[in-house]
Amino acid sequence: MGLISIITATYNSSDTVEKTYQSIREQSYTEWEWLITDDCSTDNTLEIIEGISQKDSRVKVYSNPVNSGAAVSRNNSLNHVAGTFIAFIDSDDLWQPNKLDKQLDFMGNNIDFSFTGYGLIDEQGSQLDKFVDINQSGAFGYHDMLKKKATLGCSTVMLRRNAFTDISMPLLRTGQDYATWLKLLKSGKEAHLLNEVLTHYRIMPNSISRNKFKKAKRQWQIYRGVEKLPLLTSVICFYFYAYRAVFRK
Repeated sequence: MGLISIITATYNSSDTVEKTYQSIREQSYTEWEWLITDDCSTDNTLEIIEGISQKDSRVKVYSNPVNSGAAVSRNNSLNHVAGTFIAFIDSDDLWQPNKLDKQLDFMGNNIDFSFTGYGLIDEQGSQLDKFVDINQSGAFGYHDMLKKKATLGCSTVMLRRNAFTDISMPLLRTGQDYATWLKLLKSGKEAHLLNEVLTHYRIMPNSISRNKFKKAKRQWQIYRGVEKLPLLTSVICFYFYAYRAVFRK
């Protein structure tokens, strides 16, 4: 199927990044490269990932000259991709060993944008018995994702590289992944869901994922500031977003 370029941004990830690498190394599909950019970590994250790269030539490490955020870090990694496919994983998340294999099989020759279901784990890696994007199926377009009909977790996404002219992320401090998916879906592509739990998303104590007000504010800013939606359209989309945030199972 070809080389998969895996994109990761790190910042003070010393407690988790080795576990993330382990979940990549244990993939049944072995034709991958891991392009990881450190965003001026103040702990020993850079030392850890440089040590990993010395032992595994598939791991390529880069670093930002100044702290710039996840979008700049991911874009730096994206500038070096060599793969036919691009996948993303955050530096505290984990993959099931068959994640890449299953997703490639699912995409075949016809799907250019896919994502999977995922489960939540706590800071220590314990399962929280909460699962996302497993009770739906099918494909989601731009207008579906404006209304957040699926969550579309960053660490679950895989893209066919030559299907998109620009995969770079908007330079937002938060929500840059969601803004990127919207940008890609504007081309008329759809995001196809493989509704199996193939990724484990770690909930950290200070994560924006735990702050509903910040998440809502970010959503509104993307509607108005990035997508430039009219006020009424933004209100309608935000209603659907808020409803699903409360009632999605």
